[in-house]
Amino acid sequence: MKTHPSLRLSLAELQHSAAQVRTSADIDEGASPTVRELTEALAFSPGDGRIWLNDQRMLLWRAATYGALRQELIVKFGQDATRSLLTRVGYTSGARDAELVRRMWPDSDPANAFDAGPRMHKLEGFVRPETIAFEFDIARGDFYAEYLWHDSSEADEHIAAFGIGSEPVCWLQIGYASGYASAFMGKLIIFREVACRAAGAETCRIIGRPADQWSDPEVDQHYFVPAMQPSQGRSDALPLISPVGRPSEDELAPPGARELIGISASFSAARHLIERVAPTQATVLFTGPSGVGKELFAQTLHRISPRADQPFVALNCAAIPDTLIESELFGVERGAFTGATTSRPGRFERANGGTLFLDEIASLSFVAQGKLLRALQERRIERVGGVREIPVNVRVVAASNVNLRDEVDAG
Repeated sequence: MKTHPSLRLSLAELQHSAAQVRTSADIDEGASPTVRELTEALAFSPGDGRIWLNDQRMLLWRAATYGALRQELIVKFGQDATRSLLTRVGYTSGARDAELVRRMWPDSDPANAFDAGPRMHKLEGFVRPETIAFEFDIARGDFYAEYLWHDSSEADEHIAAFGIGSEPVCWLQIGYASGYASAFMGKLIIFREVACRAAGAETCRIIGRPADQWSDPEVDQHYFVPAMQPSQGRSDALPLISPVGRPSEDELAPPGARELIGISASFSAARHLIERVAPTQATVLFTGPSGVGKELFAQTLHRISPRADQPFVALNCAAIPDTLIESELFGVERGAFTGATTSRPGRFERANGGTLFLDEIASLSFVAQGKLLRALQERRIERVGGVREIPVNVRVVAASNVNLRDEVDAG
């Protein structure tokens, strides 16, 4: 499902023309991206205290520090909730590394591009992967991969904190492998840890297949699909997953809002931006062709914001005639014009305290744009035919199927 339009393509979208099976035997150790090229993408900048992997900021911290954080999460929230959280964090990291490889080495052979994932995982210090086998056909959606994981940092930290147990524990690393492969293939790939040192095995071992090729994908699938909901600063506000991987009915606000589900790196980046902006009061603009899910993103933004309990009011600006747009936005006083027999609040008043979604905002006339701008600046409106200003507390989220900057430049 495409819900974040941009010029950036997933690896699968980039390489769908390569209708051929690629296997681990096709890896050319001298072809890009080589280990040296991946290493050279990592840069330390002591002057400003930053570490970079190409254009992405990185952190260098002790494995024991991560182990302490992991232990605290397990003790406080339980093993299942911690697994959910760490798996999703790892998934996002893997998907972003896949996007990085695509941008830096767009002409790389698919086998080498895929093998860059385990190499980067090793470069980042998590684990030393050993390829047993992998085989995939992007065009047909076929995928199989099997690896041994040596010196797993996650297994080491779990053993140090809790000793040998009965279940695999490399959740962050499983998330990474699944995220990288999913972004690469353009469909959900689920890796499972079928042997783990923290469960008594000599070496960790993982197997990856498309979700629809596992007989029981629901066992793992809900760890990859978080129920996005607002945090209110409570210890029980950790995003939890319902048993079937979907939020409960009372979480689905406003009515008709649906959960965002996607696997591409660009989708993950868009979702991450929504999560960052949701707690703020900033006005938000979504752009992209019709049908890509702009209103669904807007509904999700509202649902995970502090305004989630307040109204979500939508208006399709393109469906309202120019002569009526002002009254629709700001309301009408009785007697303002012929037929106005009663006073009526506009969309701003109806959305007071919540979110006002203005779809196809580029269709507004210049006059309407000017009045909307004043409402955004002053946070006050005046009904058509009214004589007093009405304060409103509304977050405006807009959407357009054209590039507004290009429209401005074109006059």
